[in-house]
Amino acid sequence: MPNIAENLSETARRHPDRPALRFLDTVVTYAQLDTVASRVAGMLRAEGLTAGERVGVMLPNVPAFVALYYGILRAGGVVVPMNPLLKAREIEHCLADSGASRLFVHEGAEQEAARGASATGASVTPVDPALTQVDEHTPAGVQTPRGDDDLAVILYTSGTTGRPKGAALTHGNLRRNTECVADRVVQVGPEDVVMGCLPLFHAFGQTCGMNASVRQGACLALVPRFDPAQVLAQLDELGVTVFQGVPTMYNALLHQPPSATAPEAGALRVCVSGGAALPTEVLHAFESRFGCAVAEGYGLSETSPVVTFNHLDRPRKPGSIGTPIDGVEVRLVDGDGRDVPAGEIGEIAIRGHNVMAGYWNRPDATAEAIPDGWFRTGDLARQDADGYLFVVDRKKDLILRGGYNVYPREIEEVLYEHPDVVEAAVVGVPHDSLGEEVSAAVVLTPGASATAEDLRAFVKERVAPYKYPRNLWLVPALPKGPTGKILKREIRLPR
Repeated sequence: MPNIAENLSETARRHPDRPALRFLDTVVTYAQLDTVASRVAGMLRAEGLTAGERVGVMLPNVPAFVALYYGILRAGGVVVPMNPLLKAREIEHCLADSGASRLFVHEGAEQEAARGASATGASVTPVDPALTQVDEHTPAGVQTPRGDDDLAVILYTSGTTGRPKGAALTHGNLRRNTECVADRVVQVGPEDVVMGCLPLFHAFGQTCGMNASVRQGACLALVPRFDPAQVLAQLDELGVTVFQGVPTMYNALLHQPPSATAPEAGALRVCVSGGAALPTEVLHAFESRFGCAVAEGYGLSETSPVVTFNHLDRPRKPGSIGTPIDGVEVRLVDGDGRDVPAGEIGEIAIRGHNVMAGYWNRPDATAEAIPDGWFRTGDLARQDADGYLFVVDRKKDLILRGGYNVYPREIEEVLYEHPDVVEAAVVGVPHDSLGEEVSAAVVLTPGASATAEDLRAFVKERVAPYKYPRNLWLVPALPKGPTGKILKREIRLPR
């Protein structure tokens, strides 16, 4: 298949009147969604968009995101999805690094977006949830042919040693991963209603929720902001059959009081968990209360994202991320790239149709991540005798807070911008509901007057709300090794 946007056009031809999206009290059919996406493509091409040109989309889970996503792809552009909670400095980096010429932004966020775009030359276009700004008289844009190796999406993700990098995903990456998820992994069908709690700017929600639903003609129920009480009510009200979420969502639903009027699970037939390890206690308690199996999987932005899954036609193993999906190979390797002996812990290395083309304009980072055709994930795992994989730790310092990735180096750099800070170390500490909480130990310059609250406020103004350290304490010195390197493993929360 050429352009992945053809999935929408093909489904609209087969099922024009089938509901594609549900958002609050609005139902959008596939014919309507395809029409708006086509007008977006026509508008962009009329304004001079060329094939391969990057366009930013900074919206929550609303119909406009879906229409813009497919419209940009239909016009031959490359989508640069961005978290609508980003602040100006973060927006500026994504726009400047990707070279995006234009940014579509959610109403109410245009001021922050304009500040971020001012230094890049990108235009900012505010849109409402329904994308009514697209003139109904705009001619439909024809489908721009794209090959499997042509870029479709750039997803920004960070390592622990630098600013966010753009994972460049091709039409082939996304098409094959979507097919695997829709046809064999989750087995989505036209009669399914998929709960869209996962953010569409993230790889998990984008491929497993949006693209899989559109390919199969399922209905995607969009949830802009996860609220466990509302989601619990909607499971029955909307007849949700497929729920996809991160562990914190399952934990929140589990601790939500039962509804007095609605059955617990409604029409649920399968739940999918990813983004972090789901505690076995939560898994068993959730399945017991809701009467629906939870299948865990594993993936990354760089792998489109799905790598492994507890397949529905095979035995599930709680605590395991399952086995590789079709067309994907997984090895566990040591520091020299050699396979580790059976049963021992090694770094997950991946090869297959899902692995990104590389990091956008970062050949050195790409070569480091994919030194020999196998993508190094930085995650450590072991494999049992049946081939099931179990993640045991993260090699990198990544903090996973409520399903969002937080990278310590980025927060440390902000802290170092404060004139009173001499040293800072950001770490993740266990949190009952969020998984991990962002925490920072800070050393001030002699005679400095800044307080912990001052520093928290300083960081909060400069990064997205989920990133700033809720725990921040002042220390006289940070633990260091013989070479002077800060030893984060020895940092402890003050009693």
